[in-house]
Parts: sequence; C-alpha cells; structure tokens
Amino acid sequence: MVFSRDISLLHGIGIKFVLIPGTHVTINELLAERGKMARFVGCYRVTDSDSLEAAMKAAGRIQLAMEAKLSPGPPMLSLCRHGDNNHWHEVGVFVASGNFLAAKRRGVVDGIDFGFTGEVKKIDVPRIRERLESNNLVIVSNLGYSSTGEVLNCNTYEVATACALSLEADKLICVEDGQARDENGIPPHFISLHVADAIIRKQANKSETAANYVKFTDLKHQICQCNFMSNGNGKTSVAGKHLGQRNNVELQNGVGCDRGNGIWSFGQGFAIGGEERLSRKNLTELAAAAFACKHGVRRVHIIDGTCNGAILLELFTRDGIGTMVASDVHEGIRMARDTDLQCIREVIHPLEESGALIRRSEEQLRKELDSFIVVEREGSVIACGALFPFMKEKCGEVAAFAVSPQCRGHGEGDKLLGFRPRLNLSHAGSTKSRIRRARTIPANIDDDVTLLYLSKSAWPDRTDSRTKHFSQTCKSRVCMLQLLRIPRSSINIKS
Repeated sequence: MVFSRDISLLHGIGIKFVLIPGTHVTINELLAERGKMARFVGCYRVTDSDSLEAAMKAAGRIQLAMEAKLSPGPPMLSLCRHGDNNHWHEVGVFVASGNFLAAKRRGVVDGIDFGFTGEVKKIDVPRIRERLESNNLVIVSNLGYSSTGEVLNCNTYEVATACALSLEADKLICVEDGQARDENGIPPHFISLHVADAIIRKQANKSETAANYVKFTDLKHQICQCNFMSNGNGKTSVAGKHLGQRNNVELQNGVGCDRGNGIWSFGQGFAIGGEERLSRKNLTELAAAAFACKHGVRRVHIIDGTCNGAILLELFTRDGIGTMVASDVHEGIRMARDTDLQCIREVIHPLEESGALIRRSEEQLRKELDSFIVVEREGSVIACGALFPFMKEKCGEVAAFAVSPQCRGHGEGDKLLGFRPRLNLSHAGSTKSRIRRARTIPANIDDDVTLLYLSKSAWPDRTDSRTKHFSQTCKSRVCMLQLLRIPRSSINIKS
C-alpha cells in the first residue's frame, strides 16, 4: 500500500475514508498455488468452494496488511485537525470493519451456476456513518453475508460504487496498477461525464461492460420516469408523496431502495472484471466511473497506485496525475471578466517574452478585455484568446492566443479556437454582418492548435497595416479559418 501515508495524512485533517480493497489478484495467486484456474463469466467470478476459501484468505490477509500500514498514522506527529484547533492528532489511525455488506447469491444466470458469488443487496449506511463520525477509517470487505448466514464473494467495483452511492460520497477514488490512457496512449487528466457517456455508448456493440452500462443507466432513467406521475391536482408526486415534501430519492438505508420501500430495488452497484477488464481495462474503469457520476457521485478519480503520493498529487494539484471523470464543471470556456486581467497577463507573458506575441500594456489589455475569452480550470485561467471583428469584410482577427505552458499538448488551443467563432456567430447580429472567416497571425503555432483547421492565405482584398506590423515584429504568417454557420440552438459555451 504505497498510498497508505496519503490516506493517513488526509484522515488526520478530517477527510473521511471508506476503503474497499481489491482481492482478485491475490485470489488468483492462491488458486494457482493449488493448481486451480480462476473462472470468469462476464464481469463476475464463478466462485466454487476452493475459490471461496481463497477469497476469504485473501480478504483477511489484505485487511490485516492495510490495518498494519495505516496504524502508525500520518508522518506528522502534531497534526491539527482541520476546523478543530483543540483536537490534535493522536498516534495511530483507528480502523473499523464489520459485516456492513448484505449480499444475495447471484445464482444461475444463462445456465451458469455462479456458486458462492454474491451481488450487493444492502449497505449498512447508519453503522458506517456512526464509525466515520467517531473518527474511524472504515474498511468494507468485498465479502458479503447472506440472510442465511453464508459468506459470498462480491465484485469489488460493485461494492465500491454501491458504497459511494449509498453514502452519497463526494468522490470515488479508484487506485489501479498503472495509468489510464486514451486510444492514442495519452493519459487524459479530465473527461466530462457527457464525453465519457458518449465514448462508452459507442462501444456498446463491442463490449459487454459498455452494454451493461447502457442497459443499467437507461433502465434507471426509465424507472425514474415511471415513478413520477400526475395525481390529478396539477402537482407531481413520487409514489404518493408530493415533490414539495421530498425533492429527491435518498439512499440512506441501503442501495437501490428509498428507505426500504423498494422503489429503487432494481439496482446495486456496477460490476467490472473478468477477461474483458484485462483486454479493455481503460474502458471498463471509465464505465464504472461514469456510472458512479451519473448516479450521484460528483467526481471519480482513476489514479496509478504505484506512484508515491498519488492521492495527494491528484487531489491537491490543479491538473492532478490521474484521470478525473466529473459530473460538474471542472473546466469551462467563458468571456473574460475584470478579475481575469492579471491571469491573462500571466498566460500571455511567456509568449511576449519570446517575441511570439506583441507586448500589450496594462491599459491596452484592459481596453481589449471585452474581446477576450478564457479557458478556466478549477478556478484558474489556463488559456486565452481575443477576436477583433472586421464586419465590413465579414472577417475577424484572432489575437493574443495563448495556452499556459503547463497545459499544452492536451488540445486546449483547439477548444479555444473552435469556441471563438461560434460565440461571435451568435452575437454578430444579422446574416449580412456575420463573421465568415477568422485570421490568426501566429509566429510559432502552438502544438495545441490543429493545423488542419488553418491554411496559409493572404488577407483578402486590401492592404492591412496590422498584418504588416505583426509580420515585421513577430516574423509571423497569416492563416485563414473558414467558419461554419451554426444555429443558435446548438451554441454551448461550456466544454
């Protein structure tokens, strides 16, 4: 557990953790020692008596190892708990575990008997919260207990997503052996929920996990719609209760049910695993992350657990070191405000120093601020650009186009360049005055700009003193971008 120190430190400052350890690797190793082969059907392990014994041994071994690593506490002996100046951290971390997971047998599915494989039936939320409020770090095993007293081996990701949803967690952190990468081999720092959802749905015909994601998310949406009904007096109710009395369905006493009345009894967590996870690891993890985000968890982080300090670096640096899937706005494009002036200055300063951009005085920058848009990430401006219209020629000039050096190489320039014309099409007025082309005069076109969008060209039908000025000072060239007419209804100013 390379990340145990991170967890101890964060626990010490008041962040509450529920840990669900993965056991599948250790189970496979224990089975191999006995000359047995692990068997998976879809996302689930077929758990016979040998596999169950290995699962119990693996769960006990891993839990003891985790408790041993967490017991010393954070590396700082005198750690003041956040928000409580009178409470100083005691030596060690108290770890609580127990039978928090109620499970049921998966049974026979499509003629396959899954044996002692279980599915999540209920998470004991009150008892977990009680221990969290008592300053305990909680470990929830993937071994569940049936109503008949059986031990059942559940899918770790199903348990983790079920816990996150039922506890209404702010974050779900998935610690993996390796970095998540996209189809081009690049580790993405951020994927919005709607983008993740689209990626997964495109693979639904090729991937069982993706197909399950589409099935479960669409099913929940359909059932949600069915539970909302008109009661005849103009008000909407849910199962006989007015929405004014309760705004949303809460998952307080278990997963998939509204305080035990069975409204949401169709769903638990989201399982991934089996052979597909080995061959399409990134897609399966993305599906689990999107499922959690779609059903209430604001942000899911997928990080490389082999990296020292991975959790701290992911949570407390602007771009992190892993991949974040978020249902809220992590990054957006908007018009610049007065408060952005200093941030814009910091972004364009390196390019001014290198001679790629002309120097703008504070007064000039303030005067042109209304023409700027910015890309904002976690409250910081990471890219900016301005567009100055020439309505007579139906053209515009893209200027002061810059991306923060730490954020280059991830397509931020493409977003900025793609957004700028769309915005002006919506504000340019009548068809006769719309901007049809934009020119950019870069000295060294940033890697973030896709050059396929640009073509070297002369400024049309006139001698332009600004073009001459830029060419002389920055050794730049004029490039033209042909704009498409986009309906107002399709304009979206957030990425």
